[in-house]
Amino acid sequence: MLQEINFDGIIGPSHNYAGLSPGNLAATRNEGLTSQPRAAALQGIAKMRANLRLGLRQGILLPHARPDHRWLASLATGYDDAPGHLRAQALSASAMWAANAATISPAPDSADGRCHLTVANLATMPHRSHEWPETLAQLRLAFADPAFAVHAPVPAPFGDEGAANHMRLTTAHDAPGVEIFVYGKPGGRFPARQHPDASAAIARRHGLAPARTLFVQQSDAAIAAGAFHNDVVAVANGRVLFAHEQAFADKLRFYADLRAAFPEVEIVEVPAAQVSLEDAIASYLFNAQLVTLPSGETALIVPEEARETPSVWAWLQAHLAGNGPIRRVEVVDVRESMANGGGPACLRLRVVADPATIDPRFLVDAARLDLIARVVETHWPEAIGAGDIADPALVRRIESARVALLEALGTVELVDR
Repeated sequence: MLQEINFDGIIGPSHNYAGLSPGNLAATRNEGLTSQPRAAALQGIAKMRANLRLGLRQGILLPHARPDHRWLASLATGYDDAPGHLRAQALSASAMWAANAATISPAPDSADGRCHLTVANLATMPHRSHEWPETLAQLRLAFADPAFAVHAPVPAPFGDEGAANHMRLTTAHDAPGVEIFVYGKPGGRFPARQHPDASAAIARRHGLAPARTLFVQQSDAAIAAGAFHNDVVAVANGRVLFAHEQAFADKLRFYADLRAAFPEVEIVEVPAAQVSLEDAIASYLFNAQLVTLPSGETALIVPEEARETPSVWAWLQAHLAGNGPIRRVEVVDVRESMANGGGPACLRLRVVADPATIDPRFLVDAARLDLIARVVETHWPEAIGAGDIADPALVRRIESARVALLEALGTVELVDR
């Protein structure tokens, strides 16, 4: 039976604050601070435990090899000799934000009846541009069943950042849906990361019906305010589109097109007069997991920062009191990820599939999360400061920590990808 499974990226042992992502205000604001990789990974595991308690299915994606020596070798350098900026880019743990791993079109939407996954090229940011080979290797392992088609990235320079710029609306996860691709236009204060040609190529590759596929421009105001991905200002699930008033360049046209393609849609728009773009982005109100619970209710899983932002919490409480489409709000602590610019939605990739067709090593229950937590508590560094990334002992610990996790999970074929 098809159902939605959230695949969370396990936060890797090299998690640090190098400020590598222009346009991501949290990442740049916290550049140089001391990170807590062990606490970060345990926070992510706690979020997955909370999802399991809600009755949701949960999967994992694994940390990448860091430093990425192959990428450095392609630049004719090694880690010890690399300039500081290349060293930081080679060590980044940004693959933990699994929403950027790929774009997913479930089987009911595709022409051939398979679930299609196109790995994101992440070409806009150097520290992320070398993620895709290992992501592709993991996805081809996890989704090797004929029920899936796993595609290599759209070629550069057509930047693609995966599910963070993609939404799907449907009456049920196993029913045909309307897929929405959100792109940006270059030339503003910060780079627009999703190219419209990349989105169009993915829609063609996945065999999507044009009548059930929409292409929508993100607003310049949202990008300038720090919404580097659409999922910072909008998220969709089931019949519900949850968005900020200023999320889209031409929202009236988009809403009209959406209602024509999917008359069942329930649009929940947060007015700028009640929650500013700045508050929405700082709290990651929209970078939340919008999910359907086993009861059929729609729930929103928000970071602790949403509760701590008065305008955001007041809007959420008013919506709940008014019996709106979102019937429940759950709060999780992912402060380490938030400080580097990624909320609950960034940490997960949503895949609609039959769990029986997925490599079981990539699915987790409470016992498997206990195992992962024990590895993290034993092997992950407690802290990484700005000057620590040059320490050979730290690099050895980061590399051995990842190997220990892959061995514990029985995925040793990924050690050398």
